Amino acid sequence: QVRVVESGGGLVQAGGSLRLSCTASGLTFDDYAMGWFRQAPGKEREGVSCLSWSGATTYYADSVKGRFTISRDNVKNTLYLQMNSLKPEDTAMYSCAANLRTHCSASLSPYEYNYWGQGTQVTVSS
Repeated sequence: QVRVVESGGGLVQAGGSLRLSCTASGLTFDDYAMGWFRQAPGKEREGVSCLSWSGATTYYADSVKGRFTISRDNVKNTLYLQMNSLKPEDTAMYSCAANLRTHCSASLSPYEYNYWGQGTQVTVSS
């Protein structure tokens, strides 16, 4: 059974940083691309970033480019999202997901992802 679990969310002031983590079990983690998504109240889920099975290829939403960094540790079966220079508009529930392909696409479409975690809340105060 595949299990995806996020952690690391919290409350932070604008300009601050957080690092989210996501562990996945029940699948061969280093075979698959992974992605981060977020959903704010009343808004649709949007893609934040994704990376290929090796981590060599990454994509970011324009709204987070230069501020967020996605990475993975295939030995630990863990995905990360380093978030710097946080803004109030980054407030959302952040989820990670596994894409059962080796590479993800720049579209960051959630429909390409097969296994999802429950999410971790990030709140940025102004």
